[in-house]
Amino acid sequence: MGVIKGICVSEKKGTQKQEVYQAELREDWGIAGDAHAGKWHRQVSLLSFEKIEEFRKKGAEVEFGAFGENLIVEGYDLSRLPIGTRFQVGDAVLRLTQIGKQCHAHCEIYKVMGDCIMPREGVFTEVLKGGHIKPGDKICIIE
Repeated sequence: MGVIKGICVSEKKGTQKQEVYQAELREDWGIAGDAHAGKWHRQVSLLSFEKIEEFRKKGAEVEFGAFGENLIVEGYDLSRLPIGTRFQVGDAVLRLTQIGKQCHAHCEIYKVMGDCIMPREGVFTEVLKGGHIKPGDKICIIE
C-alpha cells in the first residue's frame, strides 16, 4: 500500500505545476483545473516519492511538481508496474496507461543536472472513476 505525498496542477501548459491541498479526479478527464487533463491516455501523471528523494540526494533542488507530475506517490516503484495496473485512492480509480515519455526538448532540470527522471520514472494514468483526493490518502493496487 502506498500514500499520496503531494498533488500538483498547472492551469496553463508550459508552466510549472503547483502543489495543492486537495483535488477532484474527474472520470475520463483527469484532475479538475489541470491544463493536461482531457480525453486522452495521459490524464494524470504519477511519480514515485522515493525517486524524487534519490534525485535530491544527487544535489537537485526540486520541489513537488518540478517534473510536471500530478501525484507524488510513496510506497511503489511505479515504473516497474505493468500497463493496465489499476489504483484506488478513496472512491477514485486510475489505470496505468504509459510508462515514461520522450523528452523532445530538455527541461530546466536536465539543463542544470544533466538528467531528468520523469522520462523514465514517471507514469501516466486515466481516470476510470472520479473522486476527491488529498495528500495523506492511501493508494492501493487493485488486483
